[in-house]
Amino acid sequence: MDNILAIFVGVLAGTLSGFFGIGGATIIIPALIFFFGYTQHQAQGTALAAMLPPVGLLAAIRYYYGGNVVVNTAIYAAIGFFVGGLIGAMIAHPLPDIWLRKMFAVYLLILGVRMLF
Repeated sequence: MDNILAIFVGVLAGTLSGFFGIGGATIIIPALIFFFGYTQHQAQGTALAAMLPPVGLLAAIRYYYGGNVVVNTAIYAAIGFFVGGLIGAMIAHPLPDIWLRKMFAVYLLILGVRMLF
C-alpha cells in the first residue's frame, strides 16, 4: 500500500511540477511527513533521491520543443544547483529535525504569500 501511495505522491508532484514549474519537493516532502510519518530529514533525503533521476526531464523536453527553455541559463543554473545542493545538505544535516521542519514551513508560507500578492 505504501508503494502505491508513493507512486501517487510522485505522479501528483510530477504533474504539478510540469504544470506550474514548481519544485516537486513542495509536494513530496509534506506528503512523506504527513502520510508516511517520516522525519523532516528523512523526507528531504528521500525527496532528493526520488527526484534525482527524473527531475523533470520529460516536462523540460516538452517545454524545450515549445521554445520555452533558455538552454544557456538552464545549464548555469544546474551547475549552481549542483553545488548548492551539497552546501544546503551540509547545513541542514546537523540541525534538529523540529527546526528544519519549521524552517521549511516558513519558507513555504513566505513563498505562498509572495505568490498570492
